[in-house]
Amino acid sequence: MSNIAIFSNANLPVTAVAESLKKLEQATPSTMVILKMDKTGHWVFGADQTEVEKGTRWAVNPFSFVHGFIAWGKGEVLGEHMAPLTEPLPEVGVPPAGAERGWEQQFGFCLKALDGEDAGMEARFSATSVGGKRAVQTLGTAIAAQVMKDQSKPVAVVELKKDHYQHKSYGRVFTPIFEIVDWLTMDGEQDVQKLDAPATEEPRRRQRRTA
Repeated sequence: MSNIAIFSNANLPVTAVAESLKKLEQATPSTMVILKMDKTGHWVFGADQTEVEKGTRWAVNPFSFVHGFIAWGKGEVLGEHMAPLTEPLPEVGVPPAGAERGWEQQFGFCLKALDGEDAGMEARFSATSVGGKRAVQTLGTAIAAQVMKDQSKPVAVVELKKDHYQHKSYGRVFTPIFEIVDWLTMDGEQDVQKLDAPATEEPRRRQRRTA
């Protein structure tokens, strides 16, 4: 059984977590942005590829994990079929015309910035690469284990990190890591205030990176 299957079979406390996430969402509403790691190993978000502020912590929505398939053309999504992780993989037919790699399996989830310049911002992370999918699997399995141990704290608080390996054709390849630093309870807002503040650093201008 895969790590994702283990996570999808975990009996998450639906009512408790739903109430917790509602409290976390009481901040000013924001538009969902796409979060990703670029080829240079930097975490970026949005159409402008704004670099994520170092040390920012993010709350992971445990009910947002999805799996499915995506078809990419030349820099654009030609088709996407996703379903909650607790449901079977969606069925797909012939890939759209122009899909360079056909249908690719994809995992994803949503998370929310808890502090820093982007506090309150909601983001979606999706992955088709081996390293990206492994990162989602690792996070999902950790959440499942936490729920089995303590159902009162099912919301993972993570920091966005990276790793890398050397590919014989592409050179250094960066992979995402979601490092769990704490867990939130139903009283999410209160717990966020109790988290140790990140170390103070000199202000620096946020960078925007090309895709």
